[in-house]
Amino acid sequence: MLAYALQRLGLGVLIVLVAMAMMFGMVFLVPGDPASVALGPRATPEMIAQFRTEMGMDRPVAVQFLRFLGNALRGDLGTDVWTGRTVASAVGEALPHTIVLALVGLGWPLLVGIPLGCVAAVRRNSWVDRLAGLLSVAAIAIPSFVVALYALLVLSLGLGWFPVIGAGRPGDLASQAWHLVLPAFAIGLGWVGYVARMVRASMIEVLGENHIRTARAFGLPARRIVYVYALRVAVLPTVALIGVGFGKLLSGAVFVEIVFARPGMGKLVFDAVAARNYPVVMGAVLVTTALYIVCTLLADLLSAQLDPRARNDG
Repeated sequence: MLAYALQRLGLGVLIVLVAMAMMFGMVFLVPGDPASVALGPRATPEMIAQFRTEMGMDRPVAVQFLRFLGNALRGDLGTDVWTGRTVASAVGEALPHTIVLALVGLGWPLLVGIPLGCVAAVRRNSWVDRLAGLLSVAAIAIPSFVVALYALLVLSLGLGWFPVIGAGRPGDLASQAWHLVLPAFAIGLGWVGYVARMVRASMIEVLGENHIRTARAFGLPARRIVYVYALRVAVLPTVALIGVGFGKLLSGAVFVEIVFARPGMGKLVFDAVAARNYPVVMGAVLVTTALYIVCTLLADLLSAQLDPRARNDG
């Protein structure tokens, strides 16, 4: 288990380094000089040169990249070009909003998708199974930003059931939870289909195994066989899906946070890219990538702990 954990950890570190190198290269391909954007159109060439020197932009790209990684290892993600505050503080303010959105957006699909997949597997090829499959595929096919737009137009602006934008009043948990309903619904709807289809496929396979046949031969109740003996094995692939799903929800939150004007990581990166605020972009992408790798690593380790076959294959 230790060797498997070290292998996954090393792979995660490599992925972070590759992702940061790609992101660093793409940042310099974006048109527009960040020094000119930050100082405004009236800036003189001397002011622009001084700004580039202070920000380290006059050095080779490889040197800038190594310097950024070295500072990041010490917890220094750079300085916001516009406000002058540290990038770490900006990320620290935005990250909790995105984490809460991703957790709720993944939590309710698990509560809905797992029972839906179980019912579809138990009643295989029935109208219930076909209806569950139709709803699952429809949920997967609809992009989250489309769900967000229509939810905003119909449920907020049209019917007035939910607040339109924002994250709620600070310190008011009820207001924050009410503002979280529509964004979490929009970002998590597609994962209902993913979870339901995965649980259904795994449950059908488990229901045909020998220990389930033995349980039926001993006359155990069908409900106990399904929800005690079969489900705890069939749900193992969903554990790995949780880690990947949480990471994807972090990236998918960009559009939802923009639509609902939520102060999260997505909106922070979007505003930083529009303003050519590259230190904020790189710091936010680094934190998001590292968080994604950590979630995937924890899901892999949990799957390996629950099912030794996973770590043997690894």
